[in-house]
Amino acid sequence: MKFIPFVSLLLISSFFYSQKSFSQANTEEDLAAISLVLEKQVNSWNEGDLEAYMQGYWKSDSLVFIGASGPKYGWETTLANYKKAYPTKEKMGQLSFEIIEMEVNGESTAVVIGKWQLQRETDKPMGHFSLFWKKINGDWKIIMDHSSSSEN
Repeated sequence: MKFIPFVSLLLISSFFYSQKSFSQANTEEDLAAISLVLEKQVNSWNEGDLEAYMQGYWKSDSLVFIGASGPKYGWETTLANYKKAYPTKEKMGQLSFEIIEMEVNGESTAVVIGKWQLQRETDKPMGHFSLFWKKINGDWKIIMDHSSSSEN
């Protein structure tokens, strides 16, 4: 009779251990998927393709982009603002990101904090960002972007 509680305890312990391992594996997969989206964004930007760059964002009127002029809503609005601010490939420059922190929260949300920099012929604008992500239909999308710029 004493053998059964020990086996039960062993089974319960191994279940929780496997859940933890499964959770860590999912987190690593999610972080890799988010990193891939960011890499695609950098590549698209550096090719001068704002529409491809925007594929990392949630295509919704509820997308929030917070910059120097406050919050703006919507995927189309965000794209239009990028096109206005960066009308040419020269104005876009070459983008690079430095990730400071990435954290997956649960199964469907994540936060990324980082630095951005543009390398252009005449200047090097830079700043910081915080991105709030949500897994939507199996894909990680930015649902809120709070970006700032600083003098170089």
